[in-house]
Amino acid sequence: MPAQKGKDLLLKVADAGGSFVSVAGLRARQIAFNAETVDVTHAESAGRWRELLAGAGMRRASISGAGIFKDEASDALVRQIFFDGVIRDWQVIVPDFGTITGPFQLSTLEYRGDHAAEVTFELSLESAGQLSFTLA
Repeated sequence: MPAQKGKDLLLKVADAGGSFVSVAGLRARQIAFNAETVDVTHAESAGRWRELLAGAGMRRASISGAGIFKDEASDALVRQIFFDGVIRDWQVIVPDFGTITGPFQLSTLEYRGDHAAEVTFELSLESAGQLSFTLA
């Protein structure tokens, strides 16, 4: 896969009707996947090397983003999701790679304003169920 522009990584959230809406003004975004390991090492493990049980640990994904709200509708939607404490479907679109879709809880929503600059925001999402991946 050739190098890609970071600005092409897109974050979308499902509105009340289930349609996906881009979260406007994101300047930085990131998705991380993690899987816990289950250690099954025992006294007779070969060479005393650790052994792991395949597919047994809990998997999770985290999404974070930062930027400026440029769109009143997406600002209101993200804010309402946080204050309602609901779990919504979100999408991360990675060009030439694919789309990750699934339920996430908006766990952090931060606003920041410097005296001589625009108001910025940061958000963090934690997976709340099974995710799907669609190849680009």
